[in-house]
Amino acid sequence: MNRHPRSTWLAAALLLACFAASTAFASDWVTYTGGSGPGHGKHIVFVSGDEEYRSEEALPMLAKILANRHGFKCTVLFSVNPDTGLIDPVCQTNIPGLHLLKEADMMIMFLRFRELPDDQMAHIVDFVNSGKPILGIRTSTHAFSYDRNKQSPFARYDWRHKEWPGGFGQQVLGETWINHHGDHNKESTRGIVNPRFQDHPILCGVSDVWGPTDVYGVVNLPANAKVLLLGQVLTGMQPTDPPLAGKKNEPMMPLVWLREYRGATGKTSQIITSTFGSAVDFQSADSRRLIVNAAYWALGLEDSIPAKANVDYVGTYEPTYFGFGKFKPGLKPSHYAQ
Repeated sequence: MNRHPRSTWLAAALLLACFAASTAFASDWVTYTGGSGPGHGKHIVFVSGDEEYRSEEALPMLAKILANRHGFKCTVLFSVNPDTGLIDPVCQTNIPGLHLLKEADMMIMFLRFRELPDDQMAHIVDFVNSGKPILGIRTSTHAFSYDRNKQSPFARYDWRHKEWPGGFGQQVLGETWINHHGDHNKESTRGIVNPRFQDHPILCGVSDVWGPTDVYGVVNLPANAKVLLLGQVLTGMQPTDPPLAGKKNEPMMPLVWLREYRGATGKTSQIITSTFGSAVDFQSADSRRLIVNAAYWALGLEDSIPAKANVDYVGTYEPTYFGFGKFKPGLKPSHYAQ
C-alpha cells in the first residue's frame, strides 16, 4: 500500500493554501466608480484590515461618500479568509487586490498587525516608494508585525523594528504604536484645531470632531510635521463631557498631522496620519469631512475643496462598536457593493 509521508501531505496542504491566498478575483473587493465631481479621473484605493476598530465598515462608507458625492473612483480591499472568501479581520495574512495600487493615485489605509505574503506586500512597498499620497488611520501606525517570516525582505516594516526604528509607522507615517494615552473605553477624544494651521485646506469646514476612541500616545513625531488637530482627553464617553484636568492634556497629543516622506526611489510623498478614526468615530460629520478634504488636498485638488463638503452617508451607516471579536461574521466584500 502506497503511503505518503506526513511531510508530503503538509507540503501539499501548504501549497494549496498559498495558492488560494494568492489568487484574487474582483469579487474579493468592491469598486465605486464615482460620477461627476472634482474627483473624477482620480482613483483612491482603500486598504482595510484590523481586528478592533471596524475598518471593514468605516472604509466602504468613506469610499461611497468620496465616489458618490465627489466623483472619485474608489476601491476598497479587505482582509479575506482564503478558505471561505469571507471578510475576516483576524486573518492577518491575506488582502486580495493589492495589485490595484499600481493604478491608484492615493492609498487610504486602516491596518493593524498585518503580515502579508511577500507578493502582496510588495505592492504596498512599491506604492510607499512611488511618491503618491498616503492617508493612514488609527492603528496604521502599527500596520505591520512580522512574527511568522522574520526573514522577509519587508520585515523592517514591523512596528518594533530596531534598524529602521518603529518600522513603517514611525518612518513613513510619523509614529509607531506607543500606548493608550487616554483611558481606553473610558475617556473619549475631542479634536482641537491647532491655531497654527487653522486655515489649512484640510480643516475647511471642520470644527466639531469627537469620537469615543481614546487618544493615542505620540512621542517620536518629526519636528517638521504639521499637527492639524490635537487630541483632547475627555473625562467620559460622551461629547458633552469636560476635558480631563491634569497632565494628559498638558500638552495635548497630536491627533492628525501632515508630513513628507522620501522613499527609496527618491520620490517624496504627502503623508496624512490620524490616530483617530474607529468606525463609530466617523459618525461625527466633521471626522468624515476631514477625510474628504484630505483626499482633495493630497490629490492636488485643494482649490476645489468645498466650503463645507457634503459628507452625508450614501445609504445607511450603522457601525459596530469597537472591540475584539465584534466584527460582523459571514459577510463577503460584495455586501458593501451597494
